Amino acid sequence: MTKAVVGLTGMPGAGKAVFQNIAKRKGFTVVVMGNEIREATKRRGLKPSPENIGKVMLQLRKEEGPAVVAKRCIPKIDNAKGKVILVDGIRSLHEVKEYKRHFSNFILIAIHSSPEARFQRLFRRKRSDDPKSWETFLKRDQRELSVGQGDAIAMADYLIVNEGTREEFKTKIHDVLETAVKRWMK
Repeated sequence: MTKAVVGLTGMPGAGKAVFQNIAKRKGFTVVVMGNEIREATKRRGLKPSPENIGKVMLQLRKEEGPAVVAKRCIPKIDNAKGKVILVDGIRSLHEVKEYKRHFSNFILIAIHSSPEARFQRLFRRKRSDDPKSWETFLKRDQRELSVGQGDAIAMADYLIVNEGTREEFKTKIHDVLETAVKRWMK
């Protein structure tokens, strides 16, 4: 069975979790790339702090190459039930290239939000790796950009700007997913 794979990219706090929830309700199977980093952090006996998760993310890429997380997720995608898979958390064109090599039906969707909006969302979310200060937030952004996230966002097949209401954002997600799925039905 040929799988259709939707890659999702966006800076932390842009709205990927909302997108993911909508995709799940539409029947997509979801693979979260960040879980690979969190698991690797745990295996190394480190606390899941923003600093430790960031260090492990960079170490893995240094040790195993810039597409390491994508390579680790490909078997999960291959084994996933369902025809349409959402891969959440793409951070570089190296990862995009890796997915495109393995999945002929691959598209990339990016979500963009201003730094201020993203910081407020992350601050309210309070996940263990979310920044507690503006300085930590900016450091995390720089780390994400250093691995090529800005390039992935710039080269996405679709871009959703998340600056309005939650309902407006959800409507945009539904529209983009409908357009993307139609692309595969041709």
